[in-house]
Amino acid sequence: MRKPRKIGLALGGGGARGLAHIGVIKVLEREKIRPDVIVGTSIGSIVGGAFASGMKINDLEKRAESFLESDLYQSSELKAIGDAESGAEQRLSKRIQAYFMTKFRLTQALYRPSILQIDEIQEFVNFFIPDIQIEETIIPFRAVATDLRSGESVVLKKGSLRRSILASSAVPGALPPVEINGRQLSDGGIICNVPVQHLFEEGAQPIIAIAVDRDIALCSELQTAVDIYVRAGEIQGFHLEKYSLENADIVIRPQISGIHWTDFSRSRELISIGETAAINTLPEIQRLAKRIYKWGALEGLKRSAKRFFGVTPRRG
Repeated sequence: MRKPRKIGLALGGGGARGLAHIGVIKVLEREKIRPDVIVGTSIGSIVGGAFASGMKINDLEKRAESFLESDLYQSSELKAIGDAESGAEQRLSKRIQAYFMTKFRLTQALYRPSILQIDEIQEFVNFFIPDIQIEETIIPFRAVATDLRSGESVVLKKGSLRRSILASSAVPGALPPVEINGRQLSDGGIICNVPVQHLFEEGAQPIIAIAVDRDIALCSELQTAVDIYVRAGEIQGFHLEKYSLENADIVIRPQISGIHWTDFSRSRELISIGETAAINTLPEIQRLAKRIYKWGALEGLKRSAKRFFGVTPRRG
């Protein structure tokens, strides 16, 4: 007997750029494509976890806007880094301050496991995610993390939703690893930035993937060892991501250009970019919707025929 078809949605990592996921999901909802299972990495786990928990996508968009106006964000280290990296016009005194703070953070990183404190990011996760277990989400949800000791990709299906998402979002260097069941877990994007493979292994079909990392072609001048190190990571991640996307039926890639991963201040722009990317992919999405509808109608006819003729499926 054929297994029921499950629509899978894979939400990739990319820091603030992941707010584009919200815009994409808005379009999918308008096209009446609702995922049966969601798997997210890093910021994708935050957006996916909130949506899977039952938050309406318009409410999630409003929550993102209110977060930017909150004291929690305005006084955060995350905002300070985003301001320094955004490239926005600043007074000379602000630019000097940002320069020395960047050097200070890099120096701090030599003596502790991360630049940012875990408590601050925990508050960020708590702002968007309810205090429930993963098993309690309305849409089945998984968060992807990386076990730093074994080097394995870990799919979190049980336990605290907030803590699982925190582990999935623990960007190496920026945040310390999160311990769950004796494992030291960090950002899932180390191995699997767009978790298509994990949906494929669960039998999800079709799979829609949203990739929000920066385009490999975008590269500023490489002046320091840090610039070169970061660029090497981008190249490596791009090719890993390209390989993982091969199992997706539809890949949506919002054009987020040079937006820094900490620049949450551009949330409205990012959500709009995501919406535009999905609209540009509408012909593919609509073809997929027709396939899903036809398949659902056919399965309904088969079930009706079985009831009418008294045919019951064989048990294996």
